Amino acid sequence: MLQLIAESPLITALMLSVLAAGLLFGWLQTGKKQLAILGLVIALLVPVSWFVSENWVTDREQIEMLIRQTADAVEANDHEKALAVIGDEATRRQAALELPQWIFSQADVGSIRSIRVIEETSPKQADVDMIVKVEVSSRSGGMQDIRVPRRLLLTFEKRDNNPEAVGGGWVVTSYQHLPIVGGPDGFSNPATQQFAPNGSNR
Repeated sequence: MLQLIAESPLITALMLSVLAAGLLFGWLQTGKKQLAILGLVIALLVPVSWFVSENWVTDREQIEMLIRQTADAVEANDHEKALAVIGDEATRRQAALELPQWIFSQADVGSIRSIRVIEETSPKQADVDMIVKVEVSSRSGGMQDIRVPRRLLLTFEKRDNNPEAVGGGWVVTSYQHLPIVGGPDGFSNPATQQFAPNGSNR
């Protein structure tokens, strides 16, 4: 329920408004003061739900903001900023070898299929399945302005020792980019961790 309030304030406000209206209608029909009081209390919760939504950022929202900021860095060919989000040394080395091979003129988050936060792990982890749209040229000159959508699988880990950092302490620990359909192709990177089909690492 708290996640619904934080991430979907409009739905929450509509639900509360309908409930409050129903209770007030019941009061008008029956004259029971309890219904009127309860209806007014619930109506007052509508602005409260908007306030909570504006001031509480969930793990999913932190991860999504970090993804979009990193996409902007990739599009700007700001390798240092793009690599800063990676918290695993092997994964950072892999990305540091891969990124300089390309010149990006576009790197957009097409759609985020899922953000699965795994609460029972310590530290907390999250698996992301998303589609990105990129336009790239190879620095070797072999390819120019190639537009291609890619499926990107990310594993995040929350580092509580730095909760004030961008993204609330979330860092990438593994990534793999793939064709939209099917398994790895000639452009896919070797995954540093195996990404299970159901969205969890193993």
